[in-house]
Amino acid sequence: MGIGVIVNLFLLLIFNNIKCGLSEIGTASSYEPPYTPTRCNGNRADQFPLGNLFVSVSEGLWDNGAACGRRYRLKCLSGNNKPCRDGTIDVKVVDFCSKRPCPSTIVLSNDAFSAISKSQREKINVEYIEI
Repeated sequence: MGIGVIVNLFLLLIFNNIKCGLSEIGTASSYEPPYTPTRCNGNRADQFPLGNLFVSVSEGLWDNGAACGRRYRLKCLSGNNKPCRDGTIDVKVVDFCSKRPCPSTIVLSNDAFSAISKSQREKINVEYIEI
């Protein structure tokens, strides 16, 4: 095995560890329809991804609207009565949280929330990373 291959493997390991280290911890809750109009794309139906896995975000993630269209990978970590489902989901930002104060870091559509939590009304703790 040449030195170049070893260096490439080493860099790959470092990159993967750094990428994993960039995840954030926050809270998530769900919100009810109607989901339009949104602050990102108004009443456009094509803004919503297949499976309705979309979210609105709080001030900390909104970034003056630059969050529109961003994608995050979410994993449920904990909550009351062990609500977490296994696995992760990928979601798309379509809106700014309309409630003041926002009830959580990320507010998921009902379909997105059901995909990671067995409970529909409880706030949960999540890990998320931009993808």
